[in-house]
Amino acid sequence: MHDVNDGGRVFLVGAGPGDPELLTVKAQRLLQEAEVVVYDRLVSRELLELIPSGVTRIFVGKQRGQHHVPQEEINRMLVRLARGGHRVVRLKGGDPFVFGRGGEEALYLARHGIAYEIVPGVTAAMACAAYAGIPVTHRGLARGVQFITGHCQAGQPLDLDWQALVISRTTLVIYMGLANVTEIRDGLIGAGMDVATPAAVIENGTTRAQRRVITTLGALAESIVSEDITAPALFIIGDVVSLATELDWFVDSLSETPPRSKEIACSGG
Repeated sequence: MHDVNDGGRVFLVGAGPGDPELLTVKAQRLLQEAEVVVYDRLVSRELLELIPSGVTRIFVGKQRGQHHVPQEEINRMLVRLARGGHRVVRLKGGDPFVFGRGGEEALYLARHGIAYEIVPGVTAAMACAAYAGIPVTHRGLARGVQFITGHCQAGQPLDLDWQALVISRTTLVIYMGLANVTEIRDGLIGAGMDVATPAAVIENGTTRAQRRVITTLGALAESIVSEDITAPALFIIGDVVSLATELDWFVDSLSETPPRSKEIACSGG
């Protein structure tokens, strides 16, 4: 806990990847105690239903090309609410410190003398992989994993070291990569990754709307178009994806309206 002022307090809370049962015990308690909840687009409706009636809710969701509330205004809002003496939960999808701008918000709070706490959440990379039957590390297949953002500022090329990403026995998990999938595919192949490397796309991971497409690196972009994949979605690239069919436990666990789980035989050209 970082305690500076004697007024309100801000809790930067990870909401997890979508399944409300993956919310941490601490996060659930803080939602019950909150006076104001400031939440993102990826926070599920089921999680919002856990907030008691009478608690002020402020939506500040962002998506590619459309920021409902600019980040700078969110920062200022958190300071303003805390200085008003409020107990504020800043609820973020996944984990606040994994591509969630939690670090930016924490720095702003610290530099303005606001008391805050960081509450980790289950990040989408680990949860979506697990719900898709893909262990991100596995003996003989992957001894490491890298989390990568596939998003960049508008009009700018991805600033990624493609050579550094093409490491033997390492799984890549790529967030927010739909708009740049062709650049991602070409960058990895250009750096030496085999076009036949197994790849998965997971849409709406951990929810009843989850869809999973198993393909190859070479066919990744075409598979996304043919299956009409939309955000939120992430990519998993690496040999561990080959275990997905055998470990597909999530579809079997649903007694009704199971999500679609489709394997596409692709040559990777």
